[in-house]
Amino acid sequence: MSNTEHDEQKALLKWWALACAGFGVPEVCLFAVPNAAKRSPKLASMLKAEGMRSGIPDLILAVPRGEFHGLFIEMKKAKGGRPSLNQITSLGAFFRQGYAVRICHGFEAARYVIERYMAGELTK
Repeated sequence: MSNTEHDEQKALLKWWALACAGFGVPEVCLFAVPNAAKRSPKLASMLKAEGMRSGIPDLILAVPRGEFHGLFIEMKKAKGGRPSLNQITSLGAFFRQGYAVRICHGFEAARYVIERYMAGELTK
């Protein structure tokens, strides 16, 4: 597998398409927030006016489990990659609002976190 964040996230969503039925939830419950794409200044301005925010995590799993309302995942490539200050700040804000948050380095780490979360085994 390539070592890019894109490829890791793509592999995770491919796995989720098959695994979600086993968790008893529809595929649509795990989705990406496309904040990182390159845009023209005009489009970036429009999206910002519509509520696009810097630092929002890459993936949201909109399924409550245990003490959490849902799960936010910030994907990074398997080796390397660090979250920005805005990403850390956003994850902290979501955590304080009752969401599980994780930074996952690669597909395997993200799959593990989702499996534990869906089993109700993820803790603060």
